[in-house]
Amino acid sequence: MRWELLFADLEAMAEAAERSAFDGEVVDRERAERAALTLVGRLRAHVGATLAFRLLDRERVVARVVEVGVDWLLLDDPGSLLLPLAAVTRVEGMSRRAAGGVGPARRVPLTVLLRRLARDREQVRVRLVDGDELTGTVDRVGADHLDVALHPAGEPRRLGAVRGVCVVPLSAVICVRSRS
Repeated sequence: MRWELLFADLEAMAEAAERSAFDGEVVDRERAERAALTLVGRLRAHVGATLAFRLLDRERVVARVVEVGVDWLLLDDPGSLLLPLAAVTRVEGMSRRAAGGVGPARRVPLTVLLRRLARDREQVRVRLVDGDELTGTVDRVGADHLDVALHPAGEPRRLGAVRGVCVVPLSAVICVRSRS
């Protein structure tokens, strides 16, 4: 009888040690996963959700997340609002989930999206960190800047309508708004 109690006690202690080791491993893995989380990964898990974004110019934008790229967000606000991630100072309304197995973020950088707007001659409003807003058409996009042909809203880019061209560093862009 005493041997049976001793063996039962030893088995209970072994099970407790295994359970403790397993729980410690789970905690360690959770910490490692949290440490590897990126903002892009968390935002990807919220595609389709409506979130609030505070931007460098202190504007608060509440909109549905349409797409997330490596350095940008596309929001539906009415029309399209393209935000460089560098212009976002905080996000409100996100849950704790992250896009683990959803696939990689769009690897297309912001400059490629801006070149698409230039190719399509899409009229845009570009808001800058200094508070200015440029209305016109993206003419060209370099590695770290874009050229905006300034013309009145609602008018197509025509030689007679263009009042000038501004060269804007990408670091100065808060957001790019287009109709489509």
